[in-house]
Amino acid sequence: MKALRNYLDKIKPNFEEGGKLAMFGSVFEGIETFLFVPSTTSKSGVHIHDSIDSKRTMTVVIIALLPALLFGMYNVGYQHNLAVGADPGFLMTFIFGFLAVLPKIIVSYVVGLGIEFAVAQVKKEEIQEGFLVSGILIPMIVPIDTPLWMIAVATAFAVVFAKEVFGGTGYNVFNVALVTRAFLFFAYPAAMSGDQVFVRTADTFGLGAGTVVDGFSGATPLGQVSIAGKDMIGSFQTVDVLGNPLSTWDMFLGLIPGSIGETSVLAILIGAVILLYTQIASWKTMLSVFVGGALMAAIFNMIGTTVAMCVSPVDHLFLGGFAFGAVFMATDPVTSARTETGKYIYGFLVGAMAIIIRALNPGYPEGMMLAILLMNVFAPLIDYYVVESNITRRLKRAVK
Repeated sequence: MKALRNYLDKIKPNFEEGGKLAMFGSVFEGIETFLFVPSTTSKSGVHIHDSIDSKRTMTVVIIALLPALLFGMYNVGYQHNLAVGADPGFLMTFIFGFLAVLPKIIVSYVVGLGIEFAVAQVKKEEIQEGFLVSGILIPMIVPIDTPLWMIAVATAFAVVFAKEVFGGTGYNVFNVALVTRAFLFFAYPAAMSGDQVFVRTADTFGLGAGTVVDGFSGATPLGQVSIAGKDMIGSFQTVDVLGNPLSTWDMFLGLIPGSIGETSVLAILIGAVILLYTQIASWKTMLSVFVGGALMAAIFNMIGTTVAMCVSPVDHLFLGGFAFGAVFMATDPVTSARTETGKYIYGFLVGAMAIIIRALNPGYPEGMMLAILLMNVFAPLIDYYVVESNITRRLKRAVK
């Protein structure tokens, strides 16, 4: 590392004002500060000195995402093996999923960071770090068979219109990764839903070639719930790709069809522990999402007239992107509520709204994406009324 530090110090003058590569100064600064904590310190007006900055925060979030990402890669291969009736072993199953997911990660980062680098160069500002997390979130919340060009178009749209036009990192109203998914969902619905996109049945770079077995279905559990008729209330059972019944334990482990990084609640909870231990994410928001979802699901269970209304609260929390959204999306410090009381309200409404959408609108069986985007809009309003309430309460005490 010392050799790398010395090399960066040696070439740094070329990127400073007056250097022959000064036009790429923001690119150099972005790479340098990603590799090393800046050594510069403030001269005045600062009360707290800490080595934690947004790059370090983003790095912790990426580490927290790794369990879900790695499990998602394995699950991609596992679901493929079920579909073609193969069993190549753990390593080859993981390699298949790794090779299937890696191009999506590369496309996401190349497009998103490319735009951010270009904007930084034009504005002659430092490169913003927000896309470090968004770039890995985007591949994790899409089906495995989403075409790469669609991911590229959606990522570009989200970075430009959901982030840069608002001023960049820290100013965006909507979660960038979810805007990417929303764009894909509404612009290319066939590539984001149904039973043909969540399980890869074709080979990947020549690996895993085979013929789909009889009786195969790639529908996700929530997709199955959304099309179940009222006559199946009380007898409905979610099944895997071969028609075998799924248990709550199966849903918790995540060996089921779904978006790449959203299926394993176990892996997601490992990430949650990392975020909470490092105090990167708010436990108030996270807990409130689960409480709101569970309570709303319990209410629907009491009045249920459809299969979607009768899904148990626990299964609702384990299925789809609910847990992933609660841990990694709803806790986004930029687009969620920032007041302590507001975090409870915001999280509760996200969880409740996700279940409402799932239960009442079969056209949107997931629900979490729309719930978080909707509450992104209301987060500032929630904070406003929390602050106003605090002011009113303090004024009353002052008058007394």
